[in-house]
Amino acid sequence: QVQVVESGGGLVQAGGSLRLSCTASGLIFDDLTMGWFRQTPGKEREGVAAIMADGMTHYADSVKGRFTISKDNAKSTLYLQMNNLKPEDTAMYYCAALWKGGGAWNDRPSWGYWGQGTQVTVSS
Repeated sequence: QVQVVESGGGLVQAGGSLRLSCTASGLIFDDLTMGWFRQTPGKEREGVAAIMADGMTHYADSVKGRFTISKDNAKSTLYLQMNNLKPEDTAMYYCAALWKGGGAWNDRPSWGYWGQGTQVTVSS
């Protein structure tokens, strides 16, 4: 059974940093493409970043230069380092595992498994 679990969310002041973590059990982690999405009430879930099995990364324009996605295969853990956080980064952040292809990296239906989300709140 596949289980995707996020952690690391919380409340931070604008300009601060947080690091999100995600584990994906039941899958061969080394071969996985994984990603982070976020969603605010009333809006669609949007892609934040993704890291392919070969290490190539993709970022939303809104987070480039501030967020870094990385994957530690030895620990079977995905990370999202978020620096210089802004109030508009406030959202529920979701980890996604197993990009099936057939669409862009930020195409939600192209992902196979999702975590339950971790809340990030940035105060001004």
